[in-house]
Amino acid sequence: MPNRNGFIGELTAICGKRHVHTAAASVERFRKGWRSGEGEAEAAVEPGSLLEMWRVLQACVNADRIVIMQAANTGLTEGSTPNGQYDRPVVVINTLRLSKIHLLKGGKQIISHPGGTLFELENLLKPFGRQPHSVIGSSCIGASIVGGVCNNSGGALVRRGPAYTELALFARKRADGSLHLVNHLGVDLGSHPEEILSRLDRGEVSDDDLVETTGRACDDTYTSRVRDIDADTPARFNADVRTLHEAAGCAGKLAVFALRLDTFPAETDERTYYIGTNEQGDLTALRRALLADSEPLPVSAEYLHRAIFDTTRIYGKDTLLLIHWLGTRWLPVIFKVKGKLDGFFSGLPLLPDHLMDRVMQGLSRLAPEALPKRMLQWRDRFEHHLILKVGGDVAVRTEALLDRIVGTANWFACTQREAKLAGLHRFAAAGAAARYGICNSVTVEEILPLDIALRRNDVDWFETLPAEIEQDLVAKFYYGHFLCHVFHQDYAVRKGADPRRVKQAMLARLDGRGAEYPAEHNVGHLYDAKPALANFYRELDPTNSFNPGIGKTSKQKHHG
Repeated sequence: MPNRNGFIGELTAICGKRHVHTAAASVERFRKGWRSGEGEAEAAVEPGSLLEMWRVLQACVNADRIVIMQAANTGLTEGSTPNGQYDRPVVVINTLRLSKIHLLKGGKQIISHPGGTLFELENLLKPFGRQPHSVIGSSCIGASIVGGVCNNSGGALVRRGPAYTELALFARKRADGSLHLVNHLGVDLGSHPEEILSRLDRGEVSDDDLVETTGRACDDTYTSRVRDIDADTPARFNADVRTLHEAAGCAGKLAVFALRLDTFPAETDERTYYIGTNEQGDLTALRRALLADSEPLPVSAEYLHRAIFDTTRIYGKDTLLLIHWLGTRWLPVIFKVKGKLDGFFSGLPLLPDHLMDRVMQGLSRLAPEALPKRMLQWRDRFEHHLILKVGGDVAVRTEALLDRIVGTANWFACTQREAKLAGLHRFAAAGAAARYGICNSVTVEEILPLDIALRRNDVDWFETLPAEIEQDLVAKFYYGHFLCHVFHQDYAVRKGADPRRVKQAMLARLDGRGAEYPAEHNVGHLYDAKPALANFYRELDPTNSFNPGIGKTSKQKHHG
């Protein structure tokens, strides 16, 4: 193993001094999760080309370093940052500088480099009348395309299922310790790693380079699966062997250089309905009717409970207004600056943790009310809220269904402005729950986030907790992708209570209900990888050099 100075010097020679971070304040934003989780890292490296990334990987392999691949670091389960202690030094490779996206087949397919984001892809596809797998409302701020596939992300769009492809270009470390580049993109780019990566760096890829392949570039069976409303299993979840294939679901156990993915026709005439009820049975009946009878399926159906409605109104207000006023273009830059400032201020004495969150929260209180009047009226009347989006061709049938199942006084057709703000309000919910925990740290020990998939035939989807769990909570936040029966359930654990004990009790209850977890954000360091998933990780990475410990597996070399 080369000495540390020699190794850091090699990384610097590859990427330049500006893009190799070793100082504590400089490394902090790479080693800490967006929501939670952190660990030590010897260095964080930002390669500027695929070829640089390959050479950094070679240096790490030769120096026997652990590699953690990271893009926007928007994961909710701590899976893209170091965690705890390792038996080898850790290097974080951040890929956000590698943001190129290549269009194929007139925009019907794309190839994304590891740092390409959903925001960038949305804008790139607009002239073609197409969309990526996930769009705002079903993705985190600045989330990467590759990260979504590697982490089994699902998203809000009902017809598309989990992010998935079998067409990938990736590096893996073989059992003998050698680094190997695998080209399963279905694109002829040459035969040697440096040739392949240099061609992609230069953008030398076109439809003429495509080769015959049987690999799928999306989960094209999901619509029939989600329609099976009497099935006794969830529609989609992280450990589903159907959607574990090389890069898909790899959770950083491979170093992914590029993915080829399908895109989808954009809806040209969407209608959005805001629905409220105090009876969970109303939404159960509506869900079953929409999935069984609606052709085509709705575009999305996003659920919020009143408690997360209120919390997001306060603690997600700045996110909503930033997107509403500025659009999505500047958000990744804003949050990158925020991360740098957090790293700087965290090293100063007498300042509280998460200073920038506290400052942004204070400023948001000065801003005007963000939500439309009718949404606020529905908040006062109803406990359960649903934002239903459908194509214009089924609007009349959908409105008749709403009248019959929930009643004419319990829904309204949104104006364009109301639809936008309702969607942004739902989008801001996950960050709002985290912000709530930060700003109420005197009474909150920790925010416990659970990401669950209920069985497709579940009718009692809204949980009732026993007193022994309730006594350890100060707040509960429920929101999710309702038709897929995927829910995000965040719990504010009372100060002084044991979050681990609460989590064990929660997961035991979910096991009893036949639920699967996590549903769409990978196991990270918060969940145990089930046997099939743990085996998948071991097969991808026999030396355990890429993101070891994921899913609470061994962190030791060769899996111990």
